[in-house]
Amino acid sequence: MTAGTAAHERAVLDKAAHENFPVAPFFLPRAWRDDLMAVYGYARLVDDIGDGDLAPGGRDAELLGLDRDRTDDRPAMLDAFEADLKRVFDRSGTGPRHPLLLRLRPTVRRCGLTPEPFLGLIEANRQDQRVRRYATYEDLLAYCELSANPVGRLVLGITGTASPERIRRSDAVCTALQIVEHLQDVAEDLGRDRVYLPAEDMKRFHVGEADLARPTSGASLRALVAYEAERAGELLNEGTPLVGSVHGRLKLLLAGFVGGGRAALRAVAAAGHDVLPGPPKPTKLSLLREVGATLRREG
Repeated sequence: MTAGTAAHERAVLDKAAHENFPVAPFFLPRAWRDDLMAVYGYARLVDDIGDGDLAPGGRDAELLGLDRDRTDDRPAMLDAFEADLKRVFDRSGTGPRHPLLLRLRPTVRRCGLTPEPFLGLIEANRQDQRVRRYATYEDLLAYCELSANPVGRLVLGITGTASPERIRRSDAVCTALQIVEHLQDVAEDLGRDRVYLPAEDMKRFHVGEADLARPTSGASLRALVAYEAERAGELLNEGTPLVGSVHGRLKLLLAGFVGGGRAALRAVAAAGHDVLPGPPKPTKLSLLREVGATLRREG
């Protein structure tokens, strides 16, 4: 791997510091940290492809076997990315081309991971190219099944703790985290011509898309955001027993996910549910308090 390629890979992985929850904190065993960062690199890159947030210059397209000038051809990039993912699971070939997928290969083999969660994340980003509005809350949940829930299932797979009940709880937490992120990013998403607030709820609260483009939220939009935040909180409550079902450092990691979601919801509430001036973000102290509260409840 060249120095330039290594730096390119590091730029993607460094985005982990800006997530609502700890991705691979220091207290985990080194093998888990490496595996979690490999999965994070995969998930971050596929989202960057789908959002058009790749580094300029076309390096990712080249690494995936496309011409550099095809970087902005998102469907073609996702197709090439899926083809490279197949090389991760192909034991007979030379392996994937992209360094972040090459990094993923040992994790897949060591943990016995299957392609389905990885393919779900690709399909979510394909859906983002076709679907820019969601009619109902159920439609949004179906999207989260592709865009968020695979990540939790991969965490359980890496740590060897998957079970039907834990997967169900994990899905609830991951969907909640996705909804919270959508609430934080209403203005940014609208700038991408995407609206993740269900149309049926917008109609109920008398909110139009013009209201999402204002500098600050009116009373109706604040009420809608509060309503969706309450739903996300209920999902977190449904998923929180996942924390109490495991032990040791994994318990602390999962409490970090749940606590991160709760801290983000508190930040949204502290902003008066006005998410338009910028994403309300929790402080580190707020995150630590919520993690501690989660551990006390589920300890």
